[in-house]
Amino acid sequence: LLPSNVGKRKAQIAAIRRSFGDLVLNVDSDTEIAPDVVSKLVCKMQDPAVGAAMGQLTASNRNDSWLTRLIDMEYWLACNEERAAQTRFGAVMCCCGPCAMYRRSALMLLLDQYETQFFRGKPSDFGEDRHLTILMLKAGFRTEYVPDAIAATVVPDRLLPYLRQQLRWARSTYRDTLLGLHLLPGLDRYLTLDVLGQNLGPLLLAISSIAALAQLALTDSVPWWTGLTIVAMTMIRCSVAALRAG
Repeated sequence: LLPSNVGKRKAQIAAIRRSFGDLVLNVDSDTEIAPDVVSKLVCKMQDPAVGAAMGQLTASNRNDSWLTRLIDMEYWLACNEERAAQTRFGAVMCCCGPCAMYRRSALMLLLDQYETQFFRGKPSDFGEDRHLTILMLKAGFRTEYVPDAIAATVVPDRLLPYLRQQLRWARSTYRDTLLGLHLLPGLDRYLTLDVLGQNLGPLLLAISSIAALAQLALTDSVPWWTGLTIVAMTMIRCSVAALRAG
């Protein structure tokens, strides 16, 4: 317990510096972990080349609203498609904060860099999980995803808080992707493709949507192909997740 609320990063650093075990488990305050999470993450961390490992995230309040059900599906996609594919090629690009285990010896090497990160001239107060993962990869460690280490976390049940959360995560994604670009040549080529897709995909979707609205406004013609393509891509991806996740 610190004298005042100084943010997640400072609290993490204080706890890590007072720790003494070989491994450090980070669990967010709104998250409950399954009884076997620690043992399953520890099994993965027995390989000294692994610097960090994350578990699978689910929405503990999944049944609260249509939004929480969609977020639960989004988490399933992020874990069991994106992170699962990344770990197949040796580098999860973001070990999510609700449930992530780190090698303490590696953390101690990286803490000064982690603590002194600045963004636009001010100490950074967002994107802790992604930045710490990038630092692990930069130090030469592997990062892994463990699908059967289940953690249930509370997700936003209203649209405005959800959009604020997504904006904060997007800022972190773009900022730390730029910081980690020099790592990509040393990683599997799939990860370069994946990172480009993550960063360019939302921008291309936004441009397509704006162009479709402009076509509708300026020519009075309905942009059927744009709309159908976006809907088809969304339905295919979500259907795969819905069928595989039940």
